[in-house]
Amino acid sequence: EVQLVESGGGLVQVGGSLRLSCAASGFIFDDYDIGWFRQVPGKEREGVACVEGGDGSPHYSDSVKGRFTISRDNAKNTFYLQMNSLKPEDTAVYYCNASLEVVGVGFVRFWGQGTQVTVSS
Repeated sequence: EVQLVESGGGLVQVGGSLRLSCAASGFIFDDYDIGWFRQVPGKEREGVACVEGGDGSPHYSDSVKGRFTISRDNAKNTFYLQMNSLKPEDTAVYYCNASLEVVGVGFVRFWGQGTQVTVSS
């Protein structure tokens, strides 16, 4: 069974830090591009950070660049989002994602269940 299981969300004050984790199982994790998205009620889900399978370079949205760091540990089938200098506008449900383009099939995507991050001012 394919699973992405998130942990690490919670309530934090402005300027604080949190680390989200996403544990993957049921597929060959190393090959997949992985990323973090977030969503607030009434808005579309937005990409926050991503990194390609293998040794790809990370990419960040402008809103989190310099504050968030995405990393992956292929040996543990887990990836992370370190969030520093948190702001109230970072409040959202955060989702982890793994995706792979399969020739002749298209994109295969898996999602975590989501974890709430709330930044209080």
